[in-house]
Amino acid sequence: MPLLPIAVDWTVGLSALLALVAWRQRAATPWAAVAGASIAISLTLSTLPDNDYRFYAPWRTAMVPLVVLMVLTSMATRLGRTHKEQMGTAERCQGRAPSQVAANLGFATIVSMLSVLLWLGRLGIVQLGFSRLHGLSGTFWGSTLPFTAGIAALAESAADTVSSEVGQVFGKRPRMVTTLRLAEPGTDGAITVIGTLAGVLAGAVVSAAGAAALSGSWEMFAIASAAAVFGLLFDSLLGATIERRGWLNNDAVNFLSTASAAAFALGLMAILPHGGVG
Repeated sequence: MPLLPIAVDWTVGLSALLALVAWRQRAATPWAAVAGASIAISLTLSTLPDNDYRFYAPWRTAMVPLVVLMVLTSMATRLGRTHKEQMGTAERCQGRAPSQVAANLGFATIVSMLSVLLWLGRLGIVQLGFSRLHGLSGTFWGSTLPFTAGIAALAESAADTVSSEVGQVFGKRPRMVTTLRLAEPGTDGAITVIGTLAGVLAGAVVSAAGAAALSGSWEMFAIASAAAVFGLLFDSLLGATIERRGWLNNDAVNFLSTASAAAFALGLMAILPHGGVG
């Protein structure tokens, strides 16, 4: 059944409302809010239940983990802002730029569109290039594969932001993830124990929200949570190496980190048994 106009209209409306809130709260610049709304529309429409479009249920789409991510990161960014300003590590007052929004949320949108490819693959319209994915396309793993990877990417984005923001306020002197040597706050690749734990928790919260919204099982939650932790540590490793050398900027590192979380989730789903799960 094709998407009903009401589903599209409500999705656009809700996404625009989120963008307005983000802009008014100075969590994003005007253009960043527009970019965020576009991503919210894409994620929501790509995760609408495919069995019944008669009733619009945004609480059963990726809109839910996206809102949870937005709330968590906004709260973490505002936490101890005066202290962060004194250290010179606070986010700019105008909010995040479009490039930051795209870096943090873009890969989740890309990987969620795999659902379209899987659907076309089952119809024989598109021959999927990965035999493993093609073999899974009729199973529980196949039906949730792109969604789990997308949730993992969103969870990593939340984990990364919360880890950094909380660590700056409550963490002690950070240590480099590569050498464990003490470093100055805000140094690329430097982490704190409390910041890392906060990031792990944030990733788990977003994973739980995504699994609940997309009718996933505890396996979806566990895989997305584990992938978020992997991506969080990978982000720190990239920060301590290639970002410090100036080879990539922070936006590129964030994009690669969310991509690594999605890839880790896909890898776990490929090797774990999937028969009878769901």
